Amino acid sequence: MKLTTITHLTVDGVMQGLGAAEEDRRGGFERGGWAIPLFDDEAGAYLDEAFQRADAFLFGRRTYEIFAGSWGTGSWGSNQGDNPISVALNTRPKYVASSTLTAPEWDDTTVLSGDVAAAIGELKAKPGGELQVHGSGDLVRWLVANDLVDEITLLTYPLVVGQGTRLFPDTGPDTALELVDSRATTGGVTIQVYRPSGSPHYAIATST
Repeated sequence: MKLTTITHLTVDGVMQGLGAAEEDRRGGFERGGWAIPLFDDEAGAYLDEAFQRADAFLFGRRTYEIFAGSWGTGSWGSNQGDNPISVALNTRPKYVASSTLTAPEWDDTTVLSGDVAAAIGELKAKPGGELQVHGSGDLVRWLVANDLVDEITLLTYPLVVGQGTRLFPDTGPDTALELVDSRATTGGVTIQVYRPSGSPHYAIATST
C-alpha cells in the first residue's frame, strides 16, 4: 500500500480546529470551524471518492478519537450506512500510532506502539491501494520527516485565520514535491496532490 496524507488547511497553513468551534482549542485557539462554511459539493465529492480508495486508515491518537466519537458511533444520522465516508471508515482496518491508547473501542482498530516506523513499513509492504492518513498533524510531520509518505493531498480553503497549529513547522526537514494533480472547486477550495521527490535544489549564491 502507498501511504497518502489528506489535510485540510487555510491559506496560512493552519489545520487546527477545522470542523467545529470546540473541536480543538489547544493553545487558546478561538477560530475553529473555519472549513465548514467553505466546504462545497465538489470538495465533498472529492473526499467521498478519496475515502473509497483507502484499504486502511492510519491516525494519530487525537484525530482517531475525534473520528471514533463521530463516525464510529453512528452519530451522523440514519443515512450513515449510505455515506461512502462512513462505509469506508467502519469496514476497513484502522491503525493508531500511540504510546498511550490501550483499549480502543472502535471495531477493527490496531494500536501501533514501540517501533512505529517498522510497523508502518510492514503495512506499506502489504498489497493494496492506499493507507490513508486524515488530519493527525503531529503524525504527518513525523511521517514526512521519516520519508514514509508517498503522496500528500492538500485541500486549501480561501481564508487566513491568523492563529493556530500549522501543518508544517517553522523549522524542520526540507522536501521537494512533485505536483501530481491540481484542481479548484467553484467555492474556491484548491486541491493539490504532491509526491515527495527528495531534497530541494537551491540557487547557488554568486559573488558580485
